[in-house]
Amino acid sequence: MSKPRLFSQFFRNNGKVMGSILLFLVLFWIVVLILLPQLSMLDFSFRYNLPPSELGGPKDVYTLDNYKFLLFGAEGSDGRFNTVDLQVFVRTIIAAIAVTILDLILCYPLAYYLGQSKGKGITRLLVVMLIIPYWINEILRAFALRIIFGDAGLINDVLLVLNLIQEPIDFIRADIALYAGLGYAYILLMLFPMYNVIESLDRNQIEAARDMGASWIRIHRRIVIPHAKPGIASGMTMVFMLSAGALAAPQILGGPSSLWFTQLVYQWFNDSLNWQQGAAYAIVLLISSIVIVLTFMKIFKVNMGDIGK
Repeated sequence: MSKPRLFSQFFRNNGKVMGSILLFLVLFWIVVLILLPQLSMLDFSFRYNLPPSELGGPKDVYTLDNYKFLLFGAEGSDGRFNTVDLQVFVRTIIAAIAVTILDLILCYPLAYYLGQSKGKGITRLLVVMLIIPYWINEILRAFALRIIFGDAGLINDVLLVLNLIQEPIDFIRADIALYAGLGYAYILLMLFPMYNVIESLDRNQIEAARDMGASWIRIHRRIVIPHAKPGIASGMTMVFMLSAGALAAPQILGGPSSLWFTQLVYQWFNDSLNWQQGAAYAIVLLISSIVIVLTFMKIFKVNMGDIGK
């Protein structure tokens, strides 16, 4: 369908007034709230950290020093890589991938049950029960998880009472609390896209496959998963991007050795007051996350149109 015809159909379905309002809101969201801040951040990342009196002067020029700092550290160092910050970056990306896979494993069976369930009343009740905990602020939920996973928390108390352990387990230092908190924070963003897609799957296809003797593994591999691919891709994209860019959960649930890359960005902006260096770190994280998402979309043969379904 050509673009002029697409827009004419859009205005025909929504009316000229409402269609214009919707287009304006979408453009405002994309341009003012997304593109312009990111372009401003990109410009900052190529600037020197100068006092206000020197802004716009001869020293206010573009530079790659902020990106060089991420790779090689401060000027005058031994010339080796900035291993501390680079290790934090790699660990953040790997952890975000792990959280995404964990949420996928947890959500797929539940999304399939909810999507294919015949009991509409029970399904709606289950969905409401999943949503209600998210009425509580994310920070409060993170602190609640820290209490639960603490040395004197609920999990350790139960394990000690059952004599499964002899002394409390340090879930915080082991990063178990952090991964659990990130997975819990964004689990609905994985669940509902898959649920919406699987709900549209014709049950007769599954029944026909079962009648022909196909195993459950084969049914899911050949029928359910290909049909749910857009929802899976959408959920994995949102969970990965938000996990890689999370700040509250790592600050609250992270152990002393589990520094998150966004915490480095926060430190540059708020502690060091070096917005230019912080912007460079933020741009690297953003571009790297986008490249990783696009790479996995290419591997699993998913395009942007599939995610938009």
